[in-house]
Amino acid sequence: MTTAHEETARPAPPRPQVADPTAWSFPEPDQFVLDNGLRVQAFDMPGQHVLSVQLGIPAPLAGEPEDVEGVGLIMARCLDLGTTRHTADEMAELLARKGIALHAGVGERGILVELDTISRELTGALDLLVECLTDASFPEGEVRREVRHRLADIGQDRADPASLAALRLIATYFDPADRASRPAGGSRETVARITPEDVRAHHAGTMHPDGAVLAVAGDLTGIELREVLEEAFAGWPSNPGHRPLPGDPGARAADGGRIVFVDRPGAVQTEVHVGGPGPDRSDPLGWGPYQVLSFAVGGSPHARLDAVLREERGYTYGIRAGFRPRSHGGLFTVIGSVRDEVTVEAVDALLSILDLRGSDLTDAELQHAARYQARTATARFATCEAVAGEAVSLALDGLDVDFVTRTVTQVRTLDPEVARTAWDRHRGEPWTVILVGDARHADGIRDLGRGPVEVVRQPREPNSSPMRVEEAGTPT
Repeated sequence: MTTAHEETARPAPPRPQVADPTAWSFPEPDQFVLDNGLRVQAFDMPGQHVLSVQLGIPAPLAGEPEDVEGVGLIMARCLDLGTTRHTADEMAELLARKGIALHAGVGERGILVELDTISRELTGALDLLVECLTDASFPEGEVRREVRHRLADIGQDRADPASLAALRLIATYFDPADRASRPAGGSRETVARITPEDVRAHHAGTMHPDGAVLAVAGDLTGIELREVLEEAFAGWPSNPGHRPLPGDPGARAADGGRIVFVDRPGAVQTEVHVGGPGPDRSDPLGWGPYQVLSFAVGGSPHARLDAVLREERGYTYGIRAGFRPRSHGGLFTVIGSVRDEVTVEAVDALLSILDLRGSDLTDAELQHAARYQARTATARFATCEAVAGEAVSLALDGLDVDFVTRTVTQVRTLDPEVARTAWDRHRGEPWTVILVGDARHADGIRDLGRGPVEVVRQPREPNSSPMRVEEAGTPT
């Protein structure tokens, strides 16, 4: 009989080794086009009985009327809040009774509608979806309520340092004439103007199957999907004259390479957002190197930024950085917060780290980042919701799903020299730096010599714009 002492004295088995990732590919869809022109990608994923149905409709934000920007978001939020056949309460009851989740939102490239349902309720779920696409009535009370909610969200964004920094970053980085420089959900001024008539007009002008893509992912066993979809979407006719507007190029502002300090007197932290140019997913070097670079520079506690700012110096709980693709070009962003009293030192250290050249990146750190990305790729696309969402996102960018397979393969077989070249392709321009905190540090930031510094304070009045306190080089 084994004694307790013998149990504790027994040596532990050897630690298992983590194997290198094997070749992996994104699920291949069955693709077809419905009679109304809607493109379909069907992913059969056995065992996943809650189906994800995601619809992407090309309606770029740049196509919104400028005086009512945000109308697309209001329309999306009201999509299931009443139709010509059902009131908002009746629609909610139908969805709840059948266990159907319906959600709509807007992105840079278009309108996104998501539907989750169990397979046996698919037909009924699709009928309700098409009813919202074709017969949404946008009752005045519901539209007014969503406008009030959006205005409350805007107030919250102004009060939250991270949201405020994000809004200030796009307003500073992008050319003011470009839609990308303004909030996706509109400003207080434009949202306040939105009427039910504006929402109905936007719905009529954008919600067409022309150029749209539908992704269905889940266990499709026993479902005659094409027949089901043809029947459901027969009531959503094509509009041959409909042509979605082109997207916003998102050009950088001529004075985008500067520092803006949003003054919040007494703040115990300084929110730091940094932006610079990056690639889109059609970059000739591929998207794989940029995923690896994101992880190596700012994607983990052991990445360059956190290794210094958090682990070595204790300035922050964490800083994250990475490349964010857009339809045309992209961004490299750094997001985080630091202790108020070390604001100047932290900004100096952060920008010094970002000054690195491709040749400074070691084989070891790039290979570690590549292994992590390759090993976790399968898990990132393990659910039908993730698969359908990625398929729609790629389709709106004009890309096929084999883009994911090629990217993961590139990561798994990464050539460090390609990653170094990729980093150098987008460096060299002055950074756009947004600081939200106590502006008593502005002189110290200016003394770093990192470019012009502007200090603004957030106004108390909800309908006014941030006021300029000083110009760069002017004493506080």
